[in-house]
Amino acid sequence: MESSEATSWTPKSETRVDPPPHCCSACDSRESHVPGKALRKPKARSVSTSAVASCAEFRRTQSLHGPSPVTTFGPKACMLKNPKAVMHIQDPASQRLTWNKPPKSVLVIKKIQDVSLLQPFKELCIFLTEQKKMIVYVERKVLEDPAIANDESFVAVKKNFCTFREDFDDISNRVDFIICLGGDGTLLYASSLFQESVPPVMAFHLGSLGFLTPFNFDTYQSQVTQVIEGNAAIILRSRLKVKVVKESREKTKTKDKNLIITNGEAEATRKTMQYQVLNEVVVDRGPSSYLSNVDLFLDGHLITTVQGDGVIVSTPTGSTAYAVAAGASMIHPNVPAILITPICPHSLSFRPIVVPAGVELKIMLSREARNNAWVSFDGRKRQEIGHGDSITITTSCFPVPSICFRDPVNDWFESLAQCLHWNVRKKQSHLSSEEEEEEF
Repeated sequence: MESSEATSWTPKSETRVDPPPHCCSACDSRESHVPGKALRKPKARSVSTSAVASCAEFRRTQSLHGPSPVTTFGPKACMLKNPKAVMHIQDPASQRLTWNKPPKSVLVIKKIQDVSLLQPFKELCIFLTEQKKMIVYVERKVLEDPAIANDESFVAVKKNFCTFREDFDDISNRVDFIICLGGDGTLLYASSLFQESVPPVMAFHLGSLGFLTPFNFDTYQSQVTQVIEGNAAIILRSRLKVKVVKESREKTKTKDKNLIITNGEAEATRKTMQYQVLNEVVVDRGPSSYLSNVDLFLDGHLITTVQGDGVIVSTPTGSTAYAVAAGASMIHPNVPAILITPICPHSLSFRPIVVPAGVELKIMLSREARNNAWVSFDGRKRQEIGHGDSITITTSCFPVPSICFRDPVNDWFESLAQCLHWNVRKKQSHLSSEEEEEEF
């Protein structure tokens, strides 16, 4: 006999698979991060059909906010938590560097083939090895410079170096922080060496422009000591996570460390390359005399077709590089955004735009394009893009923690004034007393 009481019926909820812990919405499962565990650079590998199907369950959300940046940098550095932060949102001006353990290793990056940097490089390395007792990592081609290789007084110091080769050796979990000697290019190069978590970067201005290098080398000993002691402000410079999918038109061998060959049925004839970009992704017409003709998608929707010399997709850090030369606005690095700037568009109304950091951009060659396009990432890895190829761009959850000289705001405006001469004008003279009387 049925019960007289009415039984309430609750609809069964749909089965939902939660994303893995510590994995941001804009990144795939390969970028998951477990606190306290060293991050390793992903190696080129084959992806099976079942793996591709399982990864399809974790689709990216359409949030306008960018992914929460990972706040551990390298094996020992992290960001000091601010107890006064509201709702876990920390004021960028209060971001400070701290160490879980005292740093023991440092990567020194020197601008290649610059004679003026030999003496500062030697002084810094001697200071780090003899006074600070640190393990110094140096790229092998730096020590192959004849001026360094033939210096007998530097032989004893070189024996204590740990060397590596780009694209061959993985130093992502060996370096505690980075020191750059040169211009802005050294910081971009340091970013390219780390495809996941980046150790804190201290950049000395020994190049030409120096927009991203706030430190002067004159007082390097006291400044490096402060960083080792954890007494420094940092700014998190967001990067772009770029995925290039190409149709395999011919069977060629590649030595690119970012190459991932996919074996899925849907992608049996494609190859995928991934990059972390600090400044900008530039798509241009290359050597062709025709206009570039590329379609620009935002979260799967076609928003416009770029007809001109090309298009620049940049971070706020990159807004003061190629983008500003193309007429874009300058954006402070703490602003979560992506900047889209056309290069010489054949249109009077195509202005640069700023989109939220959480969107997904996709660039493809238009069906009506008369020629292929070319793409570069921070001025490197330049390659041709044809019909059927695609470039997907999102905000990465692995920023570059750049050490500040004072703080993120003062350093940025100081660079605008000193490097770009922002709003430099002869000041208007004050009216004399006689001229003031004539006015009234």
